[in-house]
Amino acid sequence: MTAPEATAPAPAAPNSVTAAARGGWWGVAGSATNAVFAFVFVGLITRALGAQGAGAVFTGVALFTILGNTCKLGADTGLVRFVSRDIAVGGGRSVGGLLRVALVPAVVASTAAALPLLLCPALATMLLPHLPPADAVTLVRLFGLFLPVATVGLVLLGANQGHGTVVPFVGVEQIGKPVLRVLIAVPVAVCAPGLLPLAAAWLLPALAGTAAAWLALRRCRAVRGTAHPAVRAAVPWRAFWSFAAPRAISSVFDISAVWVGVILLSALATGAEAGVYTAIGRVVTAGTLLQLAVRLAVAPQISRLLAVEQIAEARHLHRVSTCWIVLFSWPLFVLVAAFPRTVLSVFGPEFVRGAPALVVLCLASMVNVAVGNAQTVLLMSGRSSWHLAVTAAAFTVQLTVGLLAVPRWGVVGAAASWGAAIVVENLSAALLIRSRLGFTTVDRGYTTALGTGLAVSVVLTAVRSLEGDTTSGLAAGMTLGMCVFGTTLWWYRRPLGVSELVGVLRRRAA
Repeated sequence: MTAPEATAPAPAAPNSVTAAARGGWWGVAGSATNAVFAFVFVGLITRALGAQGAGAVFTGVALFTILGNTCKLGADTGLVRFVSRDIAVGGGRSVGGLLRVALVPAVVASTAAALPLLLCPALATMLLPHLPPADAVTLVRLFGLFLPVATVGLVLLGANQGHGTVVPFVGVEQIGKPVLRVLIAVPVAVCAPGLLPLAAAWLLPALAGTAAAWLALRRCRAVRGTAHPAVRAAVPWRAFWSFAAPRAISSVFDISAVWVGVILLSALATGAEAGVYTAIGRVVTAGTLLQLAVRLAVAPQISRLLAVEQIAEARHLHRVSTCWIVLFSWPLFVLVAAFPRTVLSVFGPEFVRGAPALVVLCLASMVNVAVGNAQTVLLMSGRSSWHLAVTAAAFTVQLTVGLLAVPRWGVVGAAASWGAAIVVENLSAALLIRSRLGFTTVDRGYTTALGTGLAVSVVLTAVRSLEGDTTSGLAAGMTLGMCVFGTTLWWYRRPLGVSELVGVLRRRAA
């Protein structure tokens, strides 16, 4: 049902904005940690194994990630929406039943998906034709062993988000796992730098992550009083899976968009190009981590507001959060696009050839952040079928372009296919929430945030033309860009919503 129109002007919405900002600060801290340690881990892999070996490891990571996100069947997003709504409207009486409804199918699906990885050697040799057959089979089996437990952990983290806290997700996915991977990989890279030991270093933290997610959920339920409610309500299992089933399919498209390029390059080009593309993807993903941080905080808030029919407040929250995303993400993508060779040289000299592909994905990602969390609005308003249509169209574009372009242009072709999918998916979602739900993004704060990004772009373009794509040019660009960014932030702090962010930070410090 389409959200009703507001009958009054949008309120200041201090409660929802403050809650989102508080969660956003946690997300920013986690995003920064994730970006740093993910870079370090990828650097360790590429330095220890080279582009060819890194491509093999990250092909396994791509397969594992796609299957894990497929086998959770959309249950994590379903729990974010239904747990938050149940707590807001019904006092959390259905939470226990919702957990059972979500977890059992996910466990069955992930176990079934792991069996072909464990029992079909032909699958491994097809995915990794550049490796000796024995190594390929062992590597794929290793990923299969960890698939069910990792999938359960993702679903449990969705339940934690439904309780209104992003701390477990940040602690597990953005801090715990990346840090543990580096701590395990460092001695492995020094003492036994092989494919299997380094793949195990990436996989082992999944066990600790699932255990931590379960303990955090028990604590959330105890604090909220939902562990043993006095009165249990009927579980809306039909409504839950009516929402989760389309999300299950769209999540396959979402995660496949990130990793399918690695698989296409490994199968249709070379393992070395798959390794270069993985490094590029890591850079681009790091640039969108702030958007993810805001999404984690905003999603349950929008679901709660729509559940109690505070439509104007939900729209205000979307506009403010989009302004924050554009303000802090656009300058970062402009910086990377201006100095792509210098950024990629961190991974090694053979990765510099991916600079054109990195520029393509930076431009597409600027479109992504420009529409904010439009897809989150679709999901939290219950339009999972709309979201499925959007992601299906985008993935069709990506796969079609990829199959045509990867054999001819390699890494650049894979980047072009992903970039086209990003643009199609995000613009479609933005048009839907505007025309059907009345969620707009453009106001004075949004245009000011775009202006800030353009001002930083002018400075970086000037520095690039004078210094070139060099380390000194990157340092000069960062320094001057931060000066322009900080000055603009100060002069336009009110329309940009910085006052609300600072207010949350001060209260946390007090």
